[in-house]
Parts: sequence; C-alpha cells; structure tokens
Amino acid sequence: MRKIAGIDGPLILGPMAGVTDRPMRVLSHEAGAGLVSMEMISANALKHGNKKTAEMIRIDPREHPVSLQIFGPDPETMAYAAEMIEPYPFDVLDINMGCPMPKIVNNGEGCALMKNPALAGRIVGAVRRVTKKPLTVKIRAGWSKEAVNAPEVAKAVEAAGADAVAVHGRTREQYYAGDADWSVIREVAEAVRIPVIGNGDVSSGSDAVRMLKETGCDYVMIARAARGNPWIFTECADALRAWQAGEELPPDGLSGRLPAAELCDMILRHVEMAAEDFGEKLAMLRMRKHVSWYLAGRRGAAKWRAAANSISTMEELRSLLLSWAEG
Repeated sequence: MRKIAGIDGPLILGPMAGVTDRPMRVLSHEAGAGLVSMEMISANALKHGNKKTAEMIRIDPREHPVSLQIFGPDPETMAYAAEMIEPYPFDVLDINMGCPMPKIVNNGEGCALMKNPALAGRIVGAVRRVTKKPLTVKIRAGWSKEAVNAPEVAKAVEAAGADAVAVHGRTREQYYAGDADWSVIREVAEAVRIPVIGNGDVSSGSDAVRMLKETGCDYVMIARAARGNPWIFTECADALRAWQAGEELPPDGLSGRLPAAELCDMILRHVEMAAEDFGEKLAMLRMRKHVSWYLAGRRGAAKWRAAANSISTMEELRSLLLSWAEG
C-alpha cells in the first residue's frame, strides 16, 4: 500500500460543500475515518480577504488528521492562497479539480481543469513550491464520456509534485448520477506511483473491500454515504480488517441495526457541536438536512423527516427524537 505521510487508516471522509463541517468531521473521525476533509474553500475568496471564508478554517483537535481543500483557476491565485493558509493547523492540503457545479466550472475552476492537464500541472507545481504539507489532488474520470482522461491528468499532477490523487469514477457530465466507473480508478492506480484514493459508489463495508480489490487503489474516500451515517466508517473498517485477515466479511448496514437510543444520541451530539460553532438558531437550520439524513430509511422516515424540517430549537429536536424513539 502506497501511503500519504501521516495518514494511517485507509478510509477518508470526502469534502462536501455545506456538509463536512467541524461536527461531521469529528464524528466521522471517531467512527473510523483515517482522514477527514473540510468543505472546499475558494482561493479567490482567500486572496480578497473574505471573512466568511476564513472563518470556515476552524479545526478541532479531535479531528486530526484533517485535509483542507482549495479551488481556483490559475497557478498564481492558488499559490497565494496556499501560502496564506500554510500556518493553519491542518494536516493535508488538497486541490479540487473535480467539482462539477456550473458556478465553479464556468469560472475555469474545479472540473474545468480536467480539460487542460498542462494547466492542472502548473497549478500543482505552484502550490507545491509554497507548502510543506502533503499535497493531494481530487479529480474526476474526465469531462465527459468522450473525454475520459483521468490517467493523463493524474500523471501531470504527479510530475508537478502531488503526493496523492483522488479519483471520482464519474465524469463532470454525470454529476452524481449513474454508476461510477471503477475501471478508470484502476487505470490511474496503474499509471502513477503516488497513492491513489478511490471515490464513488462506496456505501457499505463490502463496497470498500471491492473498491480496493478491483481497482488497486490505496485509500477509499466516502462522501454522500456518510451523510447521517458516520457509522459507515466503522462498518468499512471492520470489513477491511476481516478481508485482510482472510475472514468472512461482517454484514453490511451497521447503522440500520443500531438501537434508536444510539441514533438519537449521535444526532444530539452533532447538533450540540453545531450550536457551539453557529449558535442555536443557525445550527438548527443547518441541522435539518442532517437530521433527515440520519432518519432516512428508518421507521416512519417520511413523516419524521418532514417534522425535522420545521424544528428551530434544541428542545424541539429532543422532543421530536423522543417521540420517534418511543413510536
């Protein structure tokens, strides 16, 4: 296994805008994530002194090792931002070249860089010169099914000084729909010498094992499957240990077998940490989606998820959870 310096476990919480805030990162790390990722931050916003962006760089001692991800359109802006944040206590610096959203790619950022491997390499080279931290790059399979070029981009960023590359097995054209193409991840793993992080369609312990077996990647990144389910990292860690020991894999779906009380305790811990960061009023607004994710697939989920969308205080949340648990 090729390793990223300072990262021991094979499981990584992927960055998600508006989702992977401090509480989610802490809980995911406690559940078994070897590295957790912050929400992506705009290099342009950092360059122009955006206060809100700077406030996003809040790191809890309990979440180390943690990765900070930046995105931007050119080497100069990215190097400026990387040098500016170098003193912050994050452990890994990640460059986003995979975000598919129009507001990002229309500015020549995120997945737009997949169309220009030479520019992608220059950006990595510029950032490499100003940071001493492990430097990773997150890419996609390509721009479209006609332009799948992840191996080419991966080799370009490796040559420029990247320490690892994460590959989401979908194209920009797919966004998050359809199946991830793990064969592209395998092609990247065979094309470069640096560690490769596989991403896309890992939602169970057996998926994590298959990802490593079928692609030859070194780490498994989990993003959407971790929403409302930090236990996914426990499940995947248990499955990987069993596989490596030659034992039968434990059953998938750990979170679905947890007692209601344990689920409620996790939700309350999550929202209490959010309230520490954002205040109760804003935390409750932010937590509505998280509560819905926690309750998804459970008894009476539709009814309780609808109720969660109207909660505005901690007391209302406790009452809602108590009613759900007793119902």
